[in-house]
Amino acid sequence: VGDPFSTHATHPESMATEEEPLISNLDLFLFTLIAGIVIYWFMSRKKPEPIPEFKKLDTLTATSTRETSFVEKMKKTGKNIIVFYGSQTGTAEEFANRLSKDAQRYGMKGMAADPEEYDMAELSRLSEIENSLAIFCMATYGEGDPTDNAQDFYDWLQENGEEDLSGVNFTVFGLGNKTYEHYNAMGAYVDKRLEELGAKRIFDLGMGDDDANLEDDFVSWREQFWPAVCEHFGVEALGDDSSIRQYELKEHTDLNMNKVYSGEIGRIKSFENQKPPFDAKNPFLATVTVNRKLNKAGGRHLMHLELDITGSKIRYESGDHVAVFPTNDTALVIKLGQILGVDLDSVISLNNLDEESNKKHPFPCPTSYRTALTHYLDITHPPRTNVLYELAQYASDPKDQENMRKMASSSPEGKALYQSWVLDACRNILAILEDLPSLRPPIDHLCELLPRLQARYYSIASSSKIHPNSIHICAVVVEYETKTGRVHNGVATTWLKNKTVVDNGHKSTVPMFIRKSQFRLPFKATNPVIMVGPGTGIAPFVGFIQERGWLKEQGKEVGETVMFFGCRHENEDFIYQEELEEAKKKEALTGLHVAFSRDQEEKVYVQHLLRNHKEDIWRLVHSQNAHIYICGDAKNMAKDVQTAFYEIAEELGGLTRTQATDYIKKLMTKGRYSQDVWS
Repeated sequence: VGDPFSTHATHPESMATEEEPLISNLDLFLFTLIAGIVIYWFMSRKKPEPIPEFKKLDTLTATSTRETSFVEKMKKTGKNIIVFYGSQTGTAEEFANRLSKDAQRYGMKGMAADPEEYDMAELSRLSEIENSLAIFCMATYGEGDPTDNAQDFYDWLQENGEEDLSGVNFTVFGLGNKTYEHYNAMGAYVDKRLEELGAKRIFDLGMGDDDANLEDDFVSWREQFWPAVCEHFGVEALGDDSSIRQYELKEHTDLNMNKVYSGEIGRIKSFENQKPPFDAKNPFLATVTVNRKLNKAGGRHLMHLELDITGSKIRYESGDHVAVFPTNDTALVIKLGQILGVDLDSVISLNNLDEESNKKHPFPCPTSYRTALTHYLDITHPPRTNVLYELAQYASDPKDQENMRKMASSSPEGKALYQSWVLDACRNILAILEDLPSLRPPIDHLCELLPRLQARYYSIASSSKIHPNSIHICAVVVEYETKTGRVHNGVATTWLKNKTVVDNGHKSTVPMFIRKSQFRLPFKATNPVIMVGPGTGIAPFVGFIQERGWLKEQGKEVGETVMFFGCRHENEDFIYQEELEEAKKKEALTGLHVAFSRDQEEKVYVQHLLRNHKEDIWRLVHSQNAHIYICGDAKNMAKDVQTAFYEIAEELGGLTRTQATDYIKKLMTKGRYSQDVWS
């Protein structure tokens, strides 16, 4: 800080030596003036920086002393049950909220908690609270990974072997999908690890399967869980089945519209005033620069979008995922408003009745019903049983009430009714209201009960080596007719399809952020790469091929790059055909094998092509350290492809099926067999 003054001060001092008595006052005046200007300039230039920094630090220290201790919070609010959730798409969080509300029906008090917000080392102190219980609703993400918000908790469990959790009561409900290799790995790990650390399991691990009926699994588990809790603590159910509101409605009449959320995920006005870093709570508004249809014919719409991330400081690598925040169809929102007879532009807040809760509102508030139903709430998925149960009270026809409550029960008849009438028929909340004319709930209670609209994840179809300022998405538009004759449009894909490059003179934008992935090209470019991806499963491989081509152009030695791609018809949906053929010409792609499943009588899929090229594959995998990548459908394709690799290892490696299975599993452990799959 001294430097600017001393340099400016040299000039008046040299003047002072000429006419000392005459200039000394002037000298002093000039010095003061210049120094004053410099100080003013320096201070005004520096001023804006420390203020937000200081505020930020201030709030951080406030939260760390006030909120990281969930035990202190429980003591203060008289809670004895805490439900932690590891949630990526919001379902585990939903289940946690339901369990914490349940506690009230059993004369206990519960709170749902995000493990990311608390110091999990406090678990050992839970025994300080009488009749306390920790419930963990843990979803498994990707290849047996913890969800983003449970990563720190997972690391803590792994690293703290000396922790003593004796005196801590716990139970775990896992959320997984049987089509994935590591079914419910996170739930099983937390259950096993807590017991190893001395905690007492008071009810068996629940395993929810999203491939079958996750809701059914949860309801069945919960039906048995609460009686076990009552027995353990010697308490009796209150038999209070009335609806318990978590939030109260506040209507705003004279609020400054600058204080009203209009679709932002985190900070208000964050879409108008964008500030990095960008993440799930602060997405970047990327401009759509390209939106083209990929397939030449056929009934489906496959699309390629390019999002401009210039100036965002966002970095990505081939294999990462881009998450986008879609909005619901305006027509659905308007119909909901009409059927419930409300002014969608009313500005409201839903405020948590528990003032100590970290979750003040179910979605950003204050906002309008229109914004909530457009940006924040999931109105297209069939509602879960708890929503039907809570809404049943508003049906004026007793038969409707009875059926809605029955669907929310764990009776075989009720489950079957929910399965056929809600799930199989794909009835969303609007369809339910249309088909049950006696059901007219207050819109604020409906908004409280509906789950949050979640971000959608897509494998990035570009390489940052070639496209540092652009992220490419490849997706198929979801559209089908339901059993009730309604047309179901996928929320995100329909929204993306309509993102024309220029819309009414405005540039279309997409709120997005990047999720890092383990789906990575080999560290050594000389390692061969085998890619298997039918349909839009080709997405990350477009990026891989671009990157391998770029490395080649840099004069690097690059191993063989082989692609197994599948589509229905060569002349309809051979997507990225020109790019793939160009890459083949430039030898960025050394082998291109395409299965056109419906161009001949007998269907041909990628797994058939793998068997046809088994000698080459075995040579690359067994002798040349090739890395294998699978992308696409988890339910059938990924399993069939894995079986094909078992068979190749069996036949050409002279292994038994058990040895072949172990061989492929070892490749997975070493990171040489990676999957980016969805169900």
